[in-house]
Amino acid sequence: MGGLSEAVHGILNVGPSVMLPVIIFIVGLFFRVRPGKSLTAGITVGIGMIGINLVINLLTTSVGPAAQAMVKRFGLNLTVIDAGWPAVSAGSWAQPVSAIMIPIILIINIGMIVANLTKTLDIDIWNYWHIIAAASTAFIITKSWWFSIVCGIIYEVAVLLIADFTAPKIEEYYGLEGISFPTGSADAYGLIGIPISMLVSKIPGIKNLDADPETIQKRFGVFGEPMVMGIIIGIALAALGGYNFPNILKLGMSMGGVMFLMPRMVKILMEGLIPIQEGAQKVLQEKYGNRKLYLGMDAALSTGAPATLATGLLMVPITLFLAVILPGNRVLPFGDLASIPFFVALVVPSRKGNIVHSVISCTIMMVFALYMATDFAPVLTQMMNGIVKFPHGAAQVTNLDTGGNVLNWLILKFAQVLKPLF
Repeated sequence: MGGLSEAVHGILNVGPSVMLPVIIFIVGLFFRVRPGKSLTAGITVGIGMIGINLVINLLTTSVGPAAQAMVKRFGLNLTVIDAGWPAVSAGSWAQPVSAIMIPIILIINIGMIVANLTKTLDIDIWNYWHIIAAASTAFIITKSWWFSIVCGIIYEVAVLLIADFTAPKIEEYYGLEGISFPTGSADAYGLIGIPISMLVSKIPGIKNLDADPETIQKRFGVFGEPMVMGIIIGIALAALGGYNFPNILKLGMSMGGVMFLMPRMVKILMEGLIPIQEGAQKVLQEKYGNRKLYLGMDAALSTGAPATLATGLLMVPITLFLAVILPGNRVLPFGDLASIPFFVALVVPSRKGNIVHSVISCTIMMVFALYMATDFAPVLTQMMNGIVKFPHGAAQVTNLDTGGNVLNWLILKFAQVLKPLF
């Protein structure tokens, strides 16, 4: 098992910009795309992923410090610290059950496609850690290998079904034809956020508000341009963090750059995926008629839409405010604040990019997330103990990506209920 774990980590450490071209090339050959075309497609996807990661790095390294500055400036003092998704990912991979889950995840996914139980081929292996976190949660509570594996499979099935269900909206709103998002955090937040957004859209006085980027641009002219919106939001975040004037302008320009560059990086990646998707659909139509296949990709692709980025960035100060006022909440949002734009990936298209509806919906969604993350803290603290360095002053640690994730929380409750049987 140790050897398998080392092999898995060796592959993952290469990174998506190298592994994705290899995966795309293999998938292309499987679906009878010419080798040269498959190779070109894979390289194009890898280059697109490099661009996306560069922009995401600009986003997280800019928003993260601003959020931390807000925490310090307003003197927020809560005892459970959000350690961020990298810490929980490391804690999940450190559990004994983690290595065996990779082949199991692949087998289950392929089996479900063959049995026509899912249309999503999940090639986003870096986000398999969400499924592994579910299995690791069950293992920490019960110490049962087989039960942990079952919990991981349940989580995977749920993620694939949500990805299938939301794929038409992904295609329609983001323009990502043949793509779905089997990303555990985005799917779990969507599971709560989409029903909430449907209710929000029926509230008198709010339901008629048109606040998608196109309408904002028409109404406010240059101030409605996505890059200008990014600059304004960046300036607001920096001001809340107490930045000096030059740094306020720097953060504003960085967020304007993210808004401008991300759609272009996603477009490059999609140029590589189109021939593979066309090849897959041709083979499936020959064999199964009108059956469709989605390529499962990282929900980070959603940040190519200005409304998704705007909603996610606006949710940073709102989440901090909620953490302070909610009775019974003990979580100090911290490490995952910069990841919030990825959490809203499925909520925004359900509202056709209406930023007002999306922000209201995500605010309600985040209330549930904070309470779940508080409840999850003891188990996540145990998962990360000795694996990562805890933030200074933290009595316990949790995170929003996993702890505030309803699918993981349901696995937690399931394992706790059945624990006496083990």
